[in-house]
Amino acid sequence: MQPDARGTRVTREPLLDVAELSVSYGPIAALKGISLSVGKGEVVALIGANGAGKTSTLRAISGLVKPAKGSIRLRGADITGMKANLVVAKGLAHAPEGRGIFPNLTVQENLDLGAWLRKDTAEIQQDLDKSFSLFPVLKERREQLAGTLSGGEQQMLAISRALMSRPTLLLLDEPSLGLAPQVTQTIFRILRDVNAAGMSILLVEQNAHLALNLAHWAYVLETGTLVMQGGGQELLASEDIRKAYLGE
Repeated sequence: MQPDARGTRVTREPLLDVAELSVSYGPIAALKGISLSVGKGEVVALIGANGAGKTSTLRAISGLVKPAKGSIRLRGADITGMKANLVVAKGLAHAPEGRGIFPNLTVQENLDLGAWLRKDTAEIQQDLDKSFSLFPVLKERREQLAGTLSGGEQQMLAISRALMSRPTLLLLDEPSLGLAPQVTQTIFRILRDVNAAGMSILLVEQNAHLALNLAHWAYVLETGTLVMQGGGQELLASEDIRKAYLGE
């Protein structure tokens, strides 16, 4: 699937194709055979209540959790159950919930780790410069320990570190969590710019209004099952979605 305009999509071969994915933690079924796709250049949002299985979906796709069944294909290649470091090498980067930065390393060292699989020194420098242009505060704090950054700055670092692997698909888990509204707006403005430059994004986000406004397509997850899908603007206009997730 590929975006035609914000809130719509055109049927084409997907960049990411997830089919009948199930994930269990012992006797607890977190995902119950879900299927979704992300197209080239597309932002896809996954919304739902806490415990719906959103984070488990991202963790299974990025190789942090092994699926019980189902398949995950990235650019046509089967990555189901592949270890996380190999998934990164295939072109997928994951900025996890809670940011997952290394607090005792500097901003620069965190960004260097994002590019650790790469050997193209000149292009790594280009991507570093691009990260600093997206998030100028990181350049100002490049020698500062990451653990001393504000919450918003840590989130900017988590996104930048993921982008340093030069992925074809970026997974973002709750990028606005714990952030002030003004910082959240800044993050989402930059995500829109990143997507406009061609980056495909699969987004899990507690703020359904922001997520659906950014998304070309969205899925609604409830207790491990997909119950609705549609264009971002279409779901924003849905009375059920507005009552359940927008507090209206």
